[in-house]
Amino acid sequence: MLENKNQSRTSLSEFGEFKLIEHLTQNFKIEQSSTVKGIGDDAAVIDFKGKKAIVTTDLLIEGVHFDLSYMPLKHLGYKAVMVNLSDVYAMNGNATQITVSIAVSNRFPLEAIEELYEGIYLACKTYNVDLVGGDTTSSTKGMLISITAVGEVEEEDVVYRNGAKPNDLLVVTGDIGGAYLGLQVLEREKQVFEVNPNSQPDLTQYNYLVERQLKPEARKDVVRLLKDLEVKPTSMIDISDGLSSEIIHICKQSKVGCNLYEEKIPVDQQVISTCEEFELNPITVALSGGEDYELLFTISQEDFPKIKGNPNLTVIGHITEESEGAALITRANQKIALTAQGWNATK
Repeated sequence: MLENKNQSRTSLSEFGEFKLIEHLTQNFKIEQSSTVKGIGDDAAVIDFKGKKAIVTTDLLIEGVHFDLSYMPLKHLGYKAVMVNLSDVYAMNGNATQITVSIAVSNRFPLEAIEELYEGIYLACKTYNVDLVGGDTTSSTKGMLISITAVGEVEEEDVVYRNGAKPNDLLVVTGDIGGAYLGLQVLEREKQVFEVNPNSQPDLTQYNYLVERQLKPEARKDVVRLLKDLEVKPTSMIDISDGLSSEIIHICKQSKVGCNLYEEKIPVDQQVISTCEEFELNPITVALSGGEDYELLFTISQEDFPKIKGNPNLTVIGHITEESEGAALITRANQKIALTAQGWNATK
């Protein structure tokens, strides 16, 4: 996990916008050969030399997407970058640059923003991504973070959501459901703390789940792995809104159905034991939880021998004709229609 520092307080009013950006980004070094010009001019200049550019953006709002009562700012900076890089990797591309824009109220001192940027810096360094621009402004209430990620991909390598074909295999990376349960643990401990501010939570038995929520990792390694295995997915998406929602996205975009097998869904043992504690069904959590930032993709059956037995990848089902719909096949061999129960911004 990332460390949280004890802070003194320096008012942001002591800095102008440009001085603040210069201060926050002084340790960011350019690593990508595609970055011609980074921070310091009217705009960044990027040269991909014939490759296709990938661009994605996300807006995170305090009180909607994150809660600073248990989300350390350094973790928030790191996670905000991961959310965007994951979308680039879901296109089978390589993330190369980001821009970061923040709006903060006057309750945040300079030291808090420095902590946020420490997390952003660690993410950039770990994933070899350049920070090339952004903006800072004031907010009347709370914190907003908008990150845009840019990446590159060879034209023949790009993977969309709409390429799945009947008989393709449905594959997922890692395991599912941990991030949602980590959130439930943190929310419970927050409620305990509000009743008794002297209580200090012991999260040792939930370490994996809490880390999945507070410090997720985007699956850059899987893009490299698939290339090394000479496997090009027929469709791909990242799991941000829950497994069932993402499967339905692929099915709708590809005009296909699917059979997802309950017994094949990879769930960590800590998820299973914590679900018992919370009286939740692990499969429901895996299907609807979200924020795992694993990759879900389809491959042709001919590629199965290349991925067979790989500990990073699990075949969880197969694609069917559109008329069959998207379905979950339970352990009792019942066929149930999948429903999209992931996070909805309009709720």
